[in-house]
Amino acid sequence: MEQDAKFLDFVVKALVDAPDKVKIVRTVDEMGVLLTLVVDNADMGKVIGRSGNTAKAIRTLLRVVGMKNNSRVNLKINEPEGAEPRATVSKEPVTKTVDEAMADLKL
Repeated sequence: MEQDAKFLDFVVKALVDAPDKVKIVRTVDEMGVLLTLVVDNADMGKVIGRSGNTAKAIRTLLRVVGMKNNSRVNLKINEPEGAEPRATVSKEPVTKTVDEAMADLKL
């Protein structure tokens, strides 16, 4: 196993509750190295993190590992089979006036 895949394996297995279900597929093409990560459905939140911050940090660290080995490393996180579809983003405004919020409460 290459250094980048070993690093990803170590980090992800330390984060998740089911380390035996972690699978990493490494492919190399003209664009660089692509690491595809599959984890248990229950562990997706731990790998992605709040607002994607954990996944972003892992990707940043993988780029550093790649630079050390003169390669470009990218990470793709696959959703596990049977996972519930993520909620779609609402078109409603993020902020509401106090009157709109009170009307939503229907008090």
